[in-house]
Amino acid sequence: MKFGFNVPVRGPGADPVGMTKIVLRAESLGYDYIAVTDHIAVPRHINSHYPYTENGMFPGRAGEYLEPLSLMGFLAGVTNRVQLLTSILVVPHRPAVLAAKMISSLDVMSNGRVILGIGAGWMREEFEAIDAPNFDKRGEVTDEYLQVFRILWTEQNPTFHGGHVNFDDLIFEPKPVQTGGPRIWAGGESQAAKRRAATVADGWYPVGNNPKFPLDTIERYSAAQDEVKELSRKADRDPATLDFAYWAIWPWTGEPEITEGGERRVLTGTSEDLMGDIRRFEDRGVDHLSIMLLGESLDKILDNMDRFADQILSKI
Repeated sequence: MKFGFNVPVRGPGADPVGMTKIVLRAESLGYDYIAVTDHIAVPRHINSHYPYTENGMFPGRAGEYLEPLSLMGFLAGVTNRVQLLTSILVVPHRPAVLAAKMISSLDVMSNGRVILGIGAGWMREEFEAIDAPNFDKRGEVTDEYLQVFRILWTEQNPTFHGGHVNFDDLIFEPKPVQTGGPRIWAGGESQAAKRRAATVADGWYPVGNNPKFPLDTIERYSAAQDEVKELSRKADRDPATLDFAYWAIWPWTGEPEITEGGERRVLTGTSEDLMGDIRRFEDRGVDHLSIMLLGESLDKILDNMDRFADQILSKI
C-alpha cells in the first residue's frame, strides 16, 4: 500500500518556505506521493452544485488557489523520491496539446514521477471564466483530450482529427519518461466516472464523501469497485490492469465517525481501526490511499504528518 496526501494550494503552507518544509518532511517520513488540486479562476458568484458537501456549497469560494501544474514543477524541483499526483486535474481547463506538453515536461523533469488524476469538472462558472470548452460537453471533451494525450505521448508522427482537437504533421518532444506516459486515474463516483476509469483510463480514484454516491464504508466501496471491474470486462479490458486508489478526504482525529447508516466511516477511529481498514482495502486490490493531513497552520500540517507516520506508516 502506498500513502499520500494533498499539499495546500491555498492558505497556510501554500508558499515556497511552507511547501518545501511539507514535502521534505513527507520524503523523510516515508510518504509515497503528494497531490495537488485544480482551480484556475474562482468566480465571485457560483450557482453550480459542489458534489462533496451536503448543501452543495463550495468551501473554496475565497478563490485563492495555486495553479497545479506550475506548483508541481516547483515540487519536482525540491523532491527526489515522492510521486506527484494531480488530485484531480480538470481536463477541459487547458487546451489538449498544451496540457499534454506540460504534463510530459513535468514527467521528464521529475524523472518519471507524475500520476495524472483527472476529472471532467463540476463548476460551470469557472469553465466560462477561463473560456474552456462547452461545459455541457465536458465528458465528451475529457475523453477526447485523454485520447490526444496518449497519441502525443506515444506516437512519433502524431495526428488527430476529432470533434474538439485537430492536428497533424506535428513534432511532439520530449515524450514522457514513463513508457506510454503517466498513469491516468479517473476521479469521480458517478456512472460516467466509473465508465471512464474502466474504458479510457488506467485506474479509478474516487472520493469517499460524495453525498449522492457515498463510498464511506468498505462495503460501499467494494460494490462500486465491482461495477468498475465489470465495465472493464465489457470493454474487453482486464480489470487486473487497472489501478485502484481511494481518497479519504476527512481528517483523521482518532475518533470514529458514524455514517447515516450507522456504520463507522472507513479510515476513522483508532489506529487499530485504520490498520484493519487498510488491510481490507489491500484485500480489494487498492494500492494507493490518499489521506487528509491539512490543518489550520503549517505547524498543524506537520504535526498531522508526524502523527500519521508514527501511528500508521511505521507499522505497515
